[in-house]
Amino acid sequence: MFEDFTEELIDVGPARILTRHHTGDGPPVLLLHGHPRTSATWHRVAPLLVDAGLPVVCADLRGYGRSAGPPPRPDHGAHSKRAVAGDMLAVMRALGYVRFAVAGHDRGSYVALRLALDHPEAVARVSFLDGVPISEHLDRLDERFATQWWHWFFFAQPETPERVITADPDAWYRGDPAAMGEENHAEWRAAVRRPEVVRAMLEDYRAGLTVDAADERADRAAGRRLRMPVQVLWSLRDDLEQLYGDPLVVWRPWAPDLRGHGIDSGHHMAEEAPDELAAALLAFAGEVRGGGGTV
Repeated sequence: MFEDFTEELIDVGPARILTRHHTGDGPPVLLLHGHPRTSATWHRVAPLLVDAGLPVVCADLRGYGRSAGPPPRPDHGAHSKRAVAGDMLAVMRALGYVRFAVAGHDRGSYVALRLALDHPEAVARVSFLDGVPISEHLDRLDERFATQWWHWFFFAQPETPERVITADPDAWYRGDPAAMGEENHAEWRAAVRRPEVVRAMLEDYRAGLTVDAADERADRAAGRRLRMPVQVLWSLRDDLEQLYGDPLVVWRPWAPDLRGHGIDSGHHMAEEAPDELAAALLAFAGEVRGGGGTV
């Protein structure tokens, strides 16, 4: 995986972030994975972006994979999306990038949203993959969401999920090495067998239902919106459309400059539909450049 990429741990103060990166002449893009993946989930997409000339950075989120962060806090703030977005900004600054694009999948989409809201001067454009804001999920909560996304509320419980998952992580987290790619699967499997990684991933969800949801609601109350072009992509064989209809309708109050479409894929689109995903990300990059945007 990631041939010709540089792999390093970047110290950002409260955390050390495992980063894979490759230089290029085009606008840089930061790729953020979801749960329970690592940055290796991008191993089929990242080379396609590099081949098109883009500098690419793939990072393990705080506590996921081989990234290490501070211990959990009672208020879950150590794993808030604001804290993790700060990690990612520091990583990009350490690599010399002042302004860049972000694409976040699943839990990574919430980090991308916080990064774009808190640091609009740094984020030239943002792509949200298989995600809507956490507060939008919670405001639409019904029996379908509670049934299909029950893990949000299980993961939020104190201590019990740690005991259940770490008792047999291979049974809880299942992955297909043929579908994921052998090396990606091996890296992911090694990560979910580590109790400290499981704890950090659960803290991600606990933060989501507390501090992150509160931060988003404060944004909406203050009338904050995304200033940059926004792309939303969703998996047609996942459940986002089933729950909410057109995801663009959910995103429109957050993003005046909005476009997007569905991709014929299951939930892990970077692994299942890398060509279509890379093409969509590249078309968005070209649209922004062609429209006079600064990247």
